[in-house]
Amino acid sequence: MDPALVVIIVVVTALIFDFTNGFHDTANAMATSIATGALKPRTAVALSAVLNLVGAFLSVEVAKTISGGIVDDAQITPAVIFGGLVGAIMWNLVTWYVGLPSSSSHALFGGLIGAAWVSSGVDAIHFAKVVDKVLVPAIAAPLIAGLVAAMATIVVYRLKKAADPRVSHTGFKVGQVASASLVSLAHGTNDAQKTMGIITLALITSGSLAPGSAPPTWVIVSAGLAIALGTYLGGWRITHTLGRGLTTIEPAQGFAAQTSTATAILASSHLGFALSTTHVASGGIMGSGLGRDRRGVRWGTMGKMAAGWVLTLPAAGIVGAIAGKWASSGTTGVIGVAVIGGAVSIGIWILSRREPVKPEHIVDEVAAQAELHKVAA
Repeated sequence: MDPALVVIIVVVTALIFDFTNGFHDTANAMATSIATGALKPRTAVALSAVLNLVGAFLSVEVAKTISGGIVDDAQITPAVIFGGLVGAIMWNLVTWYVGLPSSSSHALFGGLIGAAWVSSGVDAIHFAKVVDKVLVPAIAAPLIAGLVAAMATIVVYRLKKAADPRVSHTGFKVGQVASASLVSLAHGTNDAQKTMGIITLALITSGSLAPGSAPPTWVIVSAGLAIALGTYLGGWRITHTLGRGLTTIEPAQGFAAQTSTATAILASSHLGFALSTTHVASGGIMGSGLGRDRRGVRWGTMGKMAAGWVLTLPAAGIVGAIAGKWASSGTTGVIGVAVIGGAVSIGIWILSRREPVKPEHIVDEVAAQAELHKVAA
């Protein structure tokens, strides 16, 4: 197959992954605001989409980490990258279908590492960089976000006692809109850059860019638009899990969770850490739940999420390894991977239509929760 055509296929596949990343991670920014009624679902995803697009233009440090740090660009080919992307997309769709807030970022890393390892050997992986820029932030960031959210929630609720209930309730809802907007902006500075980095890596391995190059402008624009479009469509299955499945969220609590999440993501983007925004957002929500009332945390849901986090890297890595090895065999391999990947994706979408989760379902649950809150008060 013409090398230029393979690069085009990789670029299109990377943007498809970016799209799935957008609807998979919508919940990170907007789940708590929707859960408390601070924002209507459609308004929330529209606001998040715009701010994700803006955030994509604010930094390229994470993109540089992806394009020049995780794997050796001299030892892999665009076909290998294509296989890694297919592994990431498959895991994103499976976890979206079951409503599991897993990491799109770790799915991407797993798919890329698996494809590069099997196709080019262990020397193609920069394991020290993987530990420094991926694994350490994966553990530290959600713990830090959770700890900050727990402390912030304790402080917020103590201040809330001295304020008029109606005024504080409205005030924290307004604060939630601001903090959710900041999370969306932060998400754009981190997650959109991962696709930029993958496309840039493909251009470097094909000889179209010099090693160490920053993402071209067209790459930044296309990646920003793809993640924004995915965000606008909204991943309602995962939004339901994060907004209603972990803990019952009040406006003050949501404000604390979102503020801690945004702070952790922005700091990591500045340092070039390709962390999982899903892990950070989940850590913030869990921390805020513990700060308000540890008995209200649903540990069963948290356990399922943690299991998904552990499985993400190896699961995406296995699929990426198979797809990358097959795609590296030539034209037949690339076509075969594309056909099977497309068929599986369509199959998952058809299955999801049998039991759809719509924004109206979340709105109804929010209204029911608000009514219960009034009765309890």
